[in-house]
Amino acid sequence: MAERLVIISDMWGAKKGLWITSYLGYLQQYFDIVFYDIQQLSNLDLKVNSGENIHKAFVEGGIDVAVAHLLKKEKEPSHYLAFSTGGTIAWKAANLGLPMKSLYTVSATRIRYEKEKPEVPTKLIFGANDTFRPSEEWEKKLNIDIESISNFGHTLYTDEKMIKKVCKDLLDQVTKLPSKEKKVV
Repeated sequence: MAERLVIISDMWGAKKGLWITSYLGYLQQYFDIVFYDIQQLSNLDLKVNSGENIHKAFVEGGIDVAVAHLLKKEKEPSHYLAFSTGGTIAWKAANLGLPMKSLYTVSATRIRYEKEKPEVPTKLIFGANDTFRPSEEWEKKLNIDIESISNFGHTLYTDEKMIKKVCKDLLDQVTKLPSKEKKVV
């Protein structure tokens, strides 16, 4: 049986998410995938879908609504792959008890304000030029390593080279089960 992978979108959800089909294309043959559009998860209904309006709606309560809905919907321990604001939602939900096997975030915008890290294997990737990247002080304080990718900014997760890298990382992580979980024939 395939491992379960929950993928959580960036703030644009499926609206500007053609890149998400590349992740799904690579990963669907290895995982049982569940996808969440965070605009739907947070009940966002804006008259004008500008980046500024969407960001404001998430900061002013949308993130918390999405976290609450994710906690209600997800009961099975799963691996999580989350992008931008979706990474913040997954991080917060993990700290509130979401059953999670691992968390892989790419450009998780607002985790830099978090004071606790999830108690699951966690991988964070940011572009070296991402203005939303947590500080080295935050990284040390939470005792967590951030992988920094040179020559990339915030939307590195939409680049085909990065998509391949993230998918390979996920597959490597999930196929390297601890020895007690490997079955002996």
